[in-house]
Amino acid sequence: MEKLEEAHKYKLWKSHLLKNRLKIRDIEEVYSRRNHNGEVLFSLLMLDAETPEGTKIPPICFLKGEVVTVLVCLIDRDTDQKYLVLVRQRRIAEGGLTYEHPAGMVDNTKTPLQIAVQEVYEETGLSVQEKQLRPVLQDRRLFPSTGTSDECMYLFFTELRLSHTEIMALSDRKTGVDDENITTLVLPFEEAHRRMNNTNCLLLNLAYLKETEDWQLLKKLSL
Repeated sequence: MEKLEEAHKYKLWKSHLLKNRLKIRDIEEVYSRRNHNGEVLFSLLMLDAETPEGTKIPPICFLKGEVVTVLVCLIDRDTDQKYLVLVRQRRIAEGGLTYEHPAGMVDNTKTPLQIAVQEVYEETGLSVQEKQLRPVLQDRRLFPSTGTSDECMYLFFTELRLSHTEIMALSDRKTGVDDENITTLVLPFEEAHRRMNNTNCLLLNLAYLKETEDWQLLKKLSL
């Protein structure tokens, strides 16, 4: 079983604390969840540390590490209509069904790009190559919740031109690993956007449309 101090995400997080000149007095491991291989997935930590300005930093950290999120856009080769492949599952935030892009955690064995390829396959059944994925805001470390978590995101998107029949065949697939209970759902872009309540996914939708200069669809979503 992997010790917390040996976990890639823990060492990465602590290295950034030290790089930013925090004086660490103690890090308490309150609880950790591990996968079937014994590797640390998440940890709840209590941090006793002082900032360079001489103040205490808020102590609670939900350690999650680096993650990837991938927007998978399917374009009907006959009509050019855009569809999104969503993963549907229940989430702890409120217990209801969520509709999100494929996503997953980065470990120390693969690059974020390699993890993105892996997650798309595991959560949708689609096989994509690294060259088919494009990064969004690749030069920045993006944090969805800086006050309570170290989670750092890498955002990607891919466009695949398929027939309408091929696109619809990707819906209602049962997927996922490590106790995930995922069902895929393919929806027209606008409808998929309305179903989402995950901030990161919504922002990725808008960033993708800006990156691909789809101003017409971007305007519709912004209204």
